[in-house]
Amino acid sequence: MRQSKEGAFREFAEARMGHLFRSACLLTSGDTHLAEDLVQETLGRMYAVWGRTSRVGNPAAYAQTVLVRCYLGHQRRRSAGERPSGELPERAGESAEDASLRMTLLDALRGLPPKDRAVIVLRYWEDRSVTETADALHVSSAAVRTRSTRALARLREHLGGSIGELAAH
Repeated sequence: MRQSKEGAFREFAEARMGHLFRSACLLTSGDTHLAEDLVQETLGRMYAVWGRTSRVGNPAAYAQTVLVRCYLGHQRRRSAGERPSGELPERAGESAEDASLRMTLLDALRGLPPKDRAVIVLRYWEDRSVTETADALHVSSAAVRTRSTRALARLREHLGGSIGELAAH
């Protein structure tokens, strides 16, 4: 029984790790080290309840919810204000326009409060419905709509007309 549980979890973790990491990078505004920590914490929590996930209709969505909750819990800690010093490494095969667009978007996301950022990532990156996002964040659907409207307005304000120019490349 234990072998099949571990095997099933390993298969799930290998399949979802990349997706969880990309979502965590968005939540953390590009802090890849924190994103790795959040994914590790998420997978640890998922493993602890893996035997009970058969009652969960969609383990992948549940993992995303756990990831967002780990992120929000981290933001509430005092140490969340610490920022790594140093630049993001350059990656091979990327054009300057792609890097510029990504850095601009990550900078804009960084300017949002953590819960607004979580709403944007869940709604528009994860393509979740308002109801799913509300359930993941333990808020009402109205709060999700309000936060997403406010966050999108702040993103537009921060990005101005530059986003169209960056995306056109």
